[in-house]
Amino acid sequence: MTAQTDTTGSVTAVYQVSGMSCGHCEGSVSREISAIPGVSSVTAVAATGEVTVVSAAPLEEAAVRAAVDEAGFEFKGRA
Repeated sequence: MTAQTDTTGSVTAVYQVSGMSCGHCEGSVSREISAIPGVSSVTAVAATGEVTVVSAAPLEEAAVRAAVDEAGFEFKGRA
């Protein structure tokens, strides 16, 4: 999936992350990605491994990968 810009000018991207198994995992990934400048919301779902990120502009994949690594999980790329 490519990043999509909605009518408010924000960009939504979905990433695949492996290793999340519970709500605590979801929170850890969400907190790290939320710290990236420009991110307005993050929704992580352990059951699917999908992380939906809304930001002011497209994010550098390396920044998302670094945040996921910092949380202790494996970044797989865009979903």
